[in-house]
Amino acid sequence: MAARNKKILFATSEAHPLMKTGGLGDVSGALPAALKNLRQDVRIIMPAYRAALRRLNKLTVASLVLDEDPHPVRILESTFPNTNIKVWLVDSAAHFDRAGDPYTGPDGHDWPDNAERFAVFARAVAAVALGRAGLGWQPDVVHCNDWQTGLVPALLRDEAPRPATVFTLHNLAYQGIFPAAEFWRLGLPAALWSMDGVEFYGSASYIKGGLACADMLSTVSPTYAREICTPEYGYQLDGLLRARADRLTGILNGADYREWNPAADHHLPARYSASDPSGKAAVKAALQKEMGLPVSADAPLIGLIGRLVEQKGVDLVLGALPTLLRQGAQLALLGSGVKHFEQALSALAAQYPDRFRLHLGYSEALAHRIEAGADMFLMPSRFEPCGLNQIYSLRYGTVPIVRRTGGLADTVVDLEDAGADLATGFVFDDPTPAALLATAQRALTLYREQPQRWQQLVATGMAQDYSWERSAKDYLALYEQALRHVSSRSGK
Repeated sequence: MAARNKKILFATSEAHPLMKTGGLGDVSGALPAALKNLRQDVRIIMPAYRAALRRLNKLTVASLVLDEDPHPVRILESTFPNTNIKVWLVDSAAHFDRAGDPYTGPDGHDWPDNAERFAVFARAVAAVALGRAGLGWQPDVVHCNDWQTGLVPALLRDEAPRPATVFTLHNLAYQGIFPAAEFWRLGLPAALWSMDGVEFYGSASYIKGGLACADMLSTVSPTYAREICTPEYGYQLDGLLRARADRLTGILNGADYREWNPAADHHLPARYSASDPSGKAAVKAALQKEMGLPVSADAPLIGLIGRLVEQKGVDLVLGALPTLLRQGAQLALLGSGVKHFEQALSALAAQYPDRFRLHLGYSEALAHRIEAGADMFLMPSRFEPCGLNQIYSLRYGTVPIVRRTGGLADTVVDLEDAGADLATGFVFDDPTPAALLATAQRALTLYREQPQRWQQLVATGMAQDYSWERSAKDYLALYEQALRHVSSRSGK
């Protein structure tokens, strides 16, 4: 890999702590910092959401007039929280100055103008990437993330000279598909309406723009990189992904141990570490009290945090949970999602008030306390590109129970597949309540009957290192490959 430092424009629709709806926000808040630590010149660019503007001291840097768009757009510059990284906010009040979620309105449905909103964002990113925004800085590489930035590689593809483009796929289930009429109304380049561009069965697919046009592709775990090339996980894009398999790699997400470290976590009532895990018992007791569960050191406490959608295996949880609760387990759940799942879980919590407590919504502080206070963490996903909570769980001494898919398969080793000195959790294969129940019961049995072996499992998990430095080095290698492809296209 070439030794020279690179100028990297990291384009994302969310970055924690400015905006977060899921794992993309965590990654976008941590990976640029890891790249900066490797002496790269990295800048973050994201929409100027109302919540982000409130967090930052902003400065107007440039005004843009975007092709085919009448709305004035400004680029605001500040410093990303807790770093010395510049962050540029694409400020178009008509598109981003809204309360709440960046993708959905208060009614829970997608904002009806999402196609326009993220076309404006992509055009602004492309202008910065081409040095047309008056910022006095132009990147070597533009790193785009998920469908909200999928138009960027497409808009840059035929420009010359241009920076290299990398497109990271965080979850293929969310694709940014819009009617063809929106594509033409927005005045996007006609050349992109093709099988080699954004056209997708008569609609416009923003994610396909990234997958078809970027110089290099990545996704967030090696197993998921293989899975998305199959019809089962490919969402009708598996053919394109197989055709570009030589450009596709899986790089496992890292954990931001600045935020997720039980030895220094300000959200916890007590601290603990691998060398001194004694504080975990106090955190468990405090969590039980906070959630309204009976305080008991002996009761196995299971945690679950996530979106309440089919992908996350919520139906499997509903099928297995009554038996687990009757057998003495406790469950602390934090999340929100599909209404019928919320209602079914609420009914179950009412049926077992001394065993199951449910917090609908999201709280970053409570998420930390559940990770730390639980004995086990449940992630029975039907598919999981990477997953971060199982990685956090390992560091917090909370044994993960997961389905063997995507990043879960790459990060959790089942006790039956390795000795206690190598195993880190419990893994099942079939996406059924019965398989989940049997695996959770294995965990409960070990917890109750073999405490020393359980503690060895906990210690092995806490010793795992999924810090971002390793992943950041893999991304630097990917940037080099992308730069070589751009050089070969231009004949350099």
